[in-house]
Formats: sequence, structure tokens, C-alpha cells
Amino acid sequence: MKQISSKVFQISLGSVNVFVVEDDGLTLVDTGMKGSADKIFSAIKKAGRNPENIQRIILTHVHPDHSGSAAEIKRRLNIPVWAHGIDAELMEQGVGVRGATHLSPGIVNWLIFNLFIKRSDSAIEPVIVEKQLTDNEVLPIAGGTRILHTPGHSAGHVALLIEKEKVLISGDICANLFGLAISTVYEDIKLGIKSIGKVTNFMFDKAVFGHGNSLEKDADQKLKDFYNKLNSQ
Repeated sequence: MKQISSKVFQISLGSVNVFVVEDDGLTLVDTGMKGSADKIFSAIKKAGRNPENIQRIILTHVHPDHSGSAAEIKRRLNIPVWAHGIDAELMEQGVGVRGATHLSPGIVNWLIFNLFIKRSDSAIEPVIVEKQLTDNEVLPIAGGTRILHTPGHSAGHVALLIEKEKVLISGDICANLFGLAISTVYEDIKLGIKSIGKVTNFMFDKAVFGHGNSLEKDADQKLKDFYNKLNSQ
């Protein structure tokens, strides 16, 4: 696990990142594609933690690269899953993609879509969501974790602001593979850009992403500059 702050860690599964928040036990944020459970558990063990201390799973959104292993991990550890209510409906039906998604412009997005997304299975193993998250809700995790409803990439997408750690777990509001860029697909790209602007109303020093590298300093300002650049185009 890569340490982001005193309580936030990142696990890279190759094409996607998942996150662990350490408090009284562990919170797993996102679960990767189907079949990722053993990789996640192995990374946690190598960092000297026990996967059996995972208390809950929080899913930023429904897409299969984020929720694909939720049902397996839930079953193995007998723990609850938390997600925004809009995407929770699909998770419980085993639906990983809501209707038509729209490809973002650019050659990198075209390559990612055609190499990894186009032929991937849009179904997930159905998973019951015990707690439906709401916008601006503060969870009693790591001294206060604020839920920010950030639709666009997915209608029920959320970002997590671990306030005392000054870390934003941004999910797929955007990516940071070769610098900040919009995500490869959106249900509503205009709404997705507004969601980038929404998180910049909060203060955080670091930001981590479902895809790509973390921002280690002045992340709120960097995302604000990126948002302003998108709006000026």
C-alpha cells in the first residue's frame, strides 16, 4: 500500500486504484474488477494490516472496475456495503453501467475505451447496499469523512473528503494518468465538469484518483485550475 497520509493508503490494481482508510479498523473504498479480492488482501497484509479488520466497503460508484469485487469481499468478511442511493439500485440488480455512456474527446480516451472498456463485461455480481449515502453527510471515519455527491461520470458517483487528513478520494470525477484530464466516459460530461468544480469549494491538500497518480500538494488549487481551464475551452 502506498501511504497518502497518516490514515489514507492507496492500492494499485493496475488499471484502477482502491483505497484504505485506517481508523478503528479499516474502511475499503472501491474494490476493483471482479477477482481483485486476493490482490487487495495481499497488499493489506504486506503493509502489516489484517484484511479481517475491514469494517465496511464504500463504493464511489457502480462501474465494474470499482464495484466488481464488492460482493465477494462482502461475502468473505460479512461486512456492509455503503454507496449513494442512485447507484445502489443498480448494484443490487447486478447492473454495472447505467444506459449509454459517452466517450470523452482525445486520443488517449479513445485508446483506453477501445482497449479496456468497449469489450468489458458491464454486469457485476449483485450486492446488497446496507447504507445509502447522501450529499454532505459526514461519516464517523478518520475524524470525519464528508460525502460529496459528484454526478456526471455516474449519476450516483461520490467523492470522499477525509477532512482532518486533508485528502480527497475523488473516484472518477477526473483522472490523473498523464496530468489531470477528464475521465474516459461520462453519463453526462457537462454535469461531470460541474462536479469537479463542486469539490474545489472544499479545502484539501492531497487528492487520489481511481485512475492515475495522486496529487501530493495543493491539490484543491490544481483541481480548481483544471476546472477553470475546462470552462474556458
